[in-house]
Amino acid sequence: MRYPRHHALVAPARSSASLWRLAGGVTLLVAVFFAMSTAYGWIITAALPDTAWGADGRGIQDASTPLGALVNLYIFALLIISLGLSMTLIHDRRWTQMIGPPDAALIQGRRVVLVLAALYTVLSLLPLPDALAPHLNLDVKTWLSFLPIAVLGLILQVSAEELIFRGYLQSQLAARFEHPLIWMGVPSVLFGALHYSPAVMGDTAWLVVVWATLFGLAAADLTARSGTLGPAVALHLVNNVSAILIMAPSGNFDGLALTTYPFSADDTDLLLAWMPVEMMVLLCSWLAARLALRV
Repeated sequence: MRYPRHHALVAPARSSASLWRLAGGVTLLVAVFFAMSTAYGWIITAALPDTAWGADGRGIQDASTPLGALVNLYIFALLIISLGLSMTLIHDRRWTQMIGPPDAALIQGRRVVLVLAALYTVLSLLPLPDALAPHLNLDVKTWLSFLPIAVLGLILQVSAEELIFRGYLQSQLAARFEHPLIWMGVPSVLFGALHYSPAVMGDTAWLVVVWATLFGLAAADLTARSGTLGPAVALHLVNNVSAILIMAPSGNFDGLALTTYPFSADDTDLLLAWMPVEMMVLLCSWLAARLALRV
């Protein structure tokens, strides 16, 4: 399978495509992020009010309070800074080269957001079994008061992840290896593996890894087909708005959710029943994005 539009994203990576540079870039990215996130943690601990920690003291760890969820979203700005340093110092590249033509990225991203918003609206009208029906988590006034800063935090989160996995890793690997199985597969598997959290997800942690890996492949495919990062960011943003701001599993990253499902992230039976729905939504989202982009 050929992706002619992907060449524009790969070309700037060819001068620094050696694997030692990629290893060095990833190492520097992780080291800088670790240092900055440690300082971020100290500042948060000193500055945030008690309400951020929640009644059980896990409000930030579980992102189960509004402020706790925002803390977890805005830390991704540090990832973007770390990636920028790595790109400059190790690869001698501008981080904007990972996005593609800005105007095209914005146009494509807007198209995907609109079509996926329509798709998710239709899906939200479908009836759910009582065991899966969501319940109100935040009153509407409180939710709306946090909405602007929450959306900005989500934009930072999804942009950081797409820049690293689809913008950086995918382009650097594609500059070194020709086969899509490598430059699409390796970042997607890494993306999935980073979602492995048995302490939170229990026995279904492996299933979340599978879903995240498939999501990574969908985002990688859209990036390669479109030649910009816009569609992947849009796919990721709409998914996370739905999963974090609209309906979230109870007790985990539900601090900013308007509603929550009546099960927790480690409820094995209900998650096993729900995961096929998530897989179908992902498939429909990928196909709808391709239709919007005509690729």
